[in-house]
Amino acid sequence: MSWMDYATSVTINAPPETVWGLTTDIEGWPRIASSVTAVRRLDDGALQVGSQADVEQPRLRPARWQVTALEPGRMFVWESTSGGVTSIGEHIVTPTGSGSRLDLRIRQSGRLAGLVAALYGRRIRRYLHLEAEGFRKAAEAAVGAD
Repeated sequence: MSWMDYATSVTINAPPETVWGLTTDIEGWPRIASSVTAVRRLDDGALQVGSQADVEQPRLRPARWQVTALEPGRMFVWESTSGGVTSIGEHIVTPTGSGSRLDLRIRQSGRLAGLVAALYGRRIRRYLHLEAEGFRKAAEAAVGAD
C-alpha cells in the first residue's frame, strides 16, 4: 500500500506549553486557521486517546477524526477514514533554544489515496501551511499579551 505524505514545520517564538495548549484546543482552531471552518468535539475534558471530533474545512468533505496516540505536552496523532482513504494527522511540539517548533503532517493511504493526492494534494499542503502559520501567530500573540 502506498502512502501520500504532506508535512510542514514552523518555528514559534513561544514556549512549548503555549503551542501545545493551542494545538490541543481543537475547537479553537477555526479562530486560528482559515483552513478550518468548524470543529465539534464529541467528548469533554482534555484531549486523550479515543477523543473524537467532527472537522469541517473549506472545499473538503466533513471528517470525523479520532485520537490514536498522545504524549501530553509533546504530540498527538489522530485518524480519519472516508471513501477508501485513511488519513493520519500528526501534531508534534518540540522545544527549541528560544521557543518551539511545530511539525504538522498528513499521511494518507488506501485504494483512492493517489486520486485524492491528484485532486486535493495542493489544497492539503496549503491548509497545513495555513494551520502552522495560524498556530505561530496565535502563540506569539499570546506570549506578547502576557
